[in-house]
Amino acid sequence: MPVLQSFKPIVGSHPRVMILGSMPGVASLDAQQYYAHPRNAFWPIMAELFDVEWSGDYAQRVVQFQRLPLVLWDVLHNCQRKGSLDADIETHNLVPNDIVQMLQDYPAISLIAFNGATAQQLFRRHVLPRLAQARELELLRLPSTSPANARLDLAAKLDQWRVLLHYL
Repeated sequence: MPVLQSFKPIVGSHPRVMILGSMPGVASLDAQQYYAHPRNAFWPIMAELFDVEWSGDYAQRVVQFQRLPLVLWDVLHNCQRKGSLDADIETHNLVPNDIVQMLQDYPAISLIAFNGATAQQLFRRHVLPRLAQARELELLRLPSTSPANARLDLAAKLDQWRVLLHYL
């Protein structure tokens, strides 16, 4: 099974919120773009919340995202997984991203928002034990924007993701 590698973070202007996924899916890895699957709700949600034009060129989306006080990244730097499902991530040889260093570099980040339960679980297991106890940081699990999370429609996901606006 090949080793999958995540992307570099997209760091916005004076970030106060970090959004963490688990690991890019097959469509995203193939396109080398965050949330590239056409049915993933991430970019439509960003468009609604922050007026990011999501239907056009990915490079333009990134430029618009970089104007926001957000960081977009994944908990994992690399792992092995068949397909795109988080449930298929092999846990014995994964490597987390250096989120601790990112938080040191951007001390104004006060919220980590997880794009789904697996991102939160991976963070709690592989990153949280390395964080300094003194750091004031809120952790918030949001519903996954993945099309695999079919129990919520776009409107319901958007409604829950609106909480980000309270931190900006």
